[in-house]
Amino acid sequence: MALHWKLVVDCADPNGLAAFWAAALGYEVEDHDAFIGQLMGVGAVGAEDVVEVAGRRAWRGLAAVRHPDDPFDAERGMGLGRRILFHAVPEPKRGKNRLHIDVHAAAGERDAEVARLEGLGASVLRVVTEHGGGHVTMTDPEGNEFDVQ
Repeated sequence: MALHWKLVVDCADPNGLAAFWAAALGYEVEDHDAFIGQLMGVGAVGAEDVVEVAGRRAWRGLAAVRHPDDPFDAERGMGLGRRILFHAVPEPKRGKNRLHIDVHAAAGERDAEVARLEGLGASVLRVVTEHGGGHVTMTDPEGNEFDVQ
């Protein structure tokens, strides 16, 4: 049986990275406002656990993005398909990623996609040409590497 999974990214600012990756991938930031409200209503969550983002309550230490075509739990706002969860951790990023995302631009559009991502806050780390092809290695606003093919 195949397992359901999500990619989890440790970071300092989950809501900021969720906004970046939602714009970068064309995904949607998950809306947990109603679920947070339910939990606050029964005293399971306190004001210290939430922040306001774009006019709605969001988790202080967690945020996620989901593919807009995949199913989601409307009551909880949680994606049930392709999603990336951003989790706040106290320590800073150290060293090179051991896992990274590859973004595939349309044929002939890699440079335009790199420019668009730079406009969202990404930075070019290096251009790699190897084995008859290549990619651009970039970093997101917190320094996490990803490649644009």
